[in-house]
Amino acid sequence: MEKITTAPYHINTTDVSHANGSLYDKYAELEQSVKIISLVVYCLAFVLGVLGNGVVIWVTGFKMKKTVNTVWFLNLAVADFLYTAFLPLSVTFIFWNLHWPFGKFMCKLHYVIIFLNMFASVFILMMISVDRCVSVVWPVWAQNHRSVRKASCVSLGVWVLALILSTPGVIFRNTEPSSNNDKIINCLTNYALSDNETLSVIQLRKEAITNTRFLLGFVVPFTVIVSCYAVIIHRIRRNRTLASQSSRPFKIIAAVITTFFLCWAPFHIMKLMMVNFRSTYDSETLHLVTTIGYPLASSLAFLNSGLNPLLYVFMGQDFKDRVHKSILKVLENAFQEEVSHSHTNKTSTVISKSKDKSVSDTVV
Repeated sequence: MEKITTAPYHINTTDVSHANGSLYDKYAELEQSVKIISLVVYCLAFVLGVLGNGVVIWVTGFKMKKTVNTVWFLNLAVADFLYTAFLPLSVTFIFWNLHWPFGKFMCKLHYVIIFLNMFASVFILMMISVDRCVSVVWPVWAQNHRSVRKASCVSLGVWVLALILSTPGVIFRNTEPSSNNDKIINCLTNYALSDNETLSVIQLRKEAITNTRFLLGFVVPFTVIVSCYAVIIHRIRRNRTLASQSSRPFKIIAAVITTFFLCWAPFHIMKLMMVNFRSTYDSETLHLVTTIGYPLASSLAFLNSGLNPLLYVFMGQDFKDRVHKSILKVLENAFQEEVSHSHTNKTSTVISKSKDKSVSDTVV
């Protein structure tokens, strides 16, 4: 039966050949440094995530009139808040050298929350991008058909899909005593469904789950996001009215795409390396990359939940305005639904102003 620990700061010794066991002694000090970095990043993500996303939930859920924009950002904040609220469990797990004192149920729930957050956040960001694209390409249609009810239904569908894709955590996550010390309980992933399964079947299942997460949790959303903003950029260049104001939207679009890619690409790449190239773990170079690179990549990806309130809310605000305005006013301006400032006397005027407001209101 194969067991693999998927904690973002540790690689199980069963994944490395005994012939190279000395690698752990060689890089013990380096691993300890990475462990400390992980603890610091997780604590930072917890503070930023709980406070930042808590404020977003409070403002969008209770202080503002419901609009399509507030529905998107409320759901995004809930996903990130839910994950960051569970980060103290990860901090405890790391601090106690991979001892899990919270029981089997919390082991499974914590793992499900991690991937529920990943899928829900990425899918919501994808929906925001599609919504922004539609508002730019078909502004009149968007004004007539975009509604809070439709946005809420789409958000519900996102949560259901994210939950379905997170169910492997319920099936394969479990707690077992450490092979080195019975008093230490590990929260680990065991991809075997029975004791009679061969290693090849287990490996195939593990690769299928990992590759599916990579495709649905990164490749597809990233492709959609890039495509949407490519269309937005194309529309801006074709419209003379918007061309003079395109500098700021270009910067925001570039920042969003770059941030999304940098936060999640390393995490997925490391996971693919660990699963699909397991047979080459006797390579010292690959062992060093996965031992050091994977914890750092995971910390970066999970820190994204704490940074989202800054990246997707405050990024569109002028720095001086952020300093002088209250948090409530900043969030209200960031989430403010685009409103036409003129009557629909002339269709061309309506379209031009609608496109202008759609782009300037783009948060992601």
